[in-house]
Amino acid sequence: MNRSSRTAEPAASANGDGPGRESRQGKIACCSRGSGGKMWRDLGTPADSYYQVRPECSTDVPESKFRIKAGKTLSPRKWKSSFSPEGYLDIGKTLSRICRGGIHPSIRGEVWEFLLGCFDPNSTFEERDQIRQHRRVKYRMLKEECRQMFSLVGSGRFVTAPIITDDGQPIQDPIVLQQINLEENPESRTQENGFINGSHVEKHPNGHSTLSKKEIQWKLTLHQIGLDVVRTDRTLVFYEKQENLSKLWDILAVYALFDLDVGYCQGMSDLCSPMIIVLEDEADAFWCFVHLMRRLRGNFRGTERSVGVEAQLGKLASVTQVIDPKLHQHLETLGAGNYLFAIRMLMVMFRREFSFADALYLWEMMWALEYDPELYSVYEDSESAAANERSGGESRVRTRPKRHCGKFEREYQKNRGKNTAAAPLPISVFLVASVLKEKSSKLTEARGLDDVVQILNEVTGNIDAKKACTGAMKLHKKYLKKAKNT
Repeated sequence: MNRSSRTAEPAASANGDGPGRESRQGKIACCSRGSGGKMWRDLGTPADSYYQVRPECSTDVPESKFRIKAGKTLSPRKWKSSFSPEGYLDIGKTLSRICRGGIHPSIRGEVWEFLLGCFDPNSTFEERDQIRQHRRVKYRMLKEECRQMFSLVGSGRFVTAPIITDDGQPIQDPIVLQQINLEENPESRTQENGFINGSHVEKHPNGHSTLSKKEIQWKLTLHQIGLDVVRTDRTLVFYEKQENLSKLWDILAVYALFDLDVGYCQGMSDLCSPMIIVLEDEADAFWCFVHLMRRLRGNFRGTERSVGVEAQLGKLASVTQVIDPKLHQHLETLGAGNYLFAIRMLMVMFRREFSFADALYLWEMMWALEYDPELYSVYEDSESAAANERSGGESRVRTRPKRHCGKFEREYQKNRGKNTAAAPLPISVFLVASVLKEKSSKLTEARGLDDVVQILNEVTGNIDAKKACTGAMKLHKKYLKKAKNT
């Protein structure tokens, strides 16, 4: 079995399912049971103990509501028992356990790789090991390609200031020179040997350095990645280490070259950060991030006139119009009918609305609910992926039992059978819609867009991830029923 995920080490472990440290409220609570009787209830272990917050930031972050509970949370023992001796995974059983109680942090990375389609559950241990080794080699090659163009990649350092101009000319800025640390890189000190600001360049006969359009496009993003890296999850102890900041920068820099159509956009660091925390191997974290971006890259693709996420905002507007027409009409009256106030929730998957641990719990529940057992095949087969993208995801042929699908995916398949023209709506849209529905009474009293933003800011740290997913599923059913009758 894959042993690449980062094993968390909070306090001494009392059993195989969680740290031995008592929760802030006590691990066991006594509650009343009828007349005079009492029963004991397991409050669980707070997930915060696995993702330590810097002491000086403890008052600035919400406490996690997610609790690791025996019998509910997918434990290392239950996860191991889900595999056959050869390595085939009973994914259906795993999905239901995740939706009940999330994933134990010590195995989170391993499970995420399946949820995101990195591996086929119908594969053996040996087959997955071969795929993993192949991907690690490929990542090293991609990283080396980047390093050849900019020597700081893989060096343990990164830049936060622009290194070239828009036309590819090097910027001789003191901050840049200091960050590149020329004293340790004498080969980048002069232009004569083909290195400028840590970058390999060629020269025209007229003496001007030239870079390809691809390289210019890539290098123009590197400082923005650096600026975002130092701001990402800065409350976590994990990012007090320079090596972890550099790892995050390296992965995002490599991805920006790997997917030039999208490159790097603000918000990606929030999506990538959890990957390097739950997966110790950098290459494994990179490919997990790549698979996540295959779901979300449409949100980051844009033109001069629009941003990709506007398509999902339009779907959110359509859903709200059906399930809460009064609220939708009021938002349009306020000039907020484009729903741009919800852009952050969709772009970074509620990272700012939840504590770190709760956001991860929300993600894995969403992925479990939306899980499609054909995900691996669609991603790995380039022809299938192209056909799937052209058809909006409707050309898939179901070859696995429905019990291997997530609950939300099963609803989609059921609805698609009745309406072949129906395009799938991601559960994230219904999650946002459920938040709007919950705050509907306040939002309908809002007098302007500022009021709307303020009301939605109040939900930060006050949403229960499991209740949010349950609410999203209910809204999904309600939407399908109402949309069918309209």
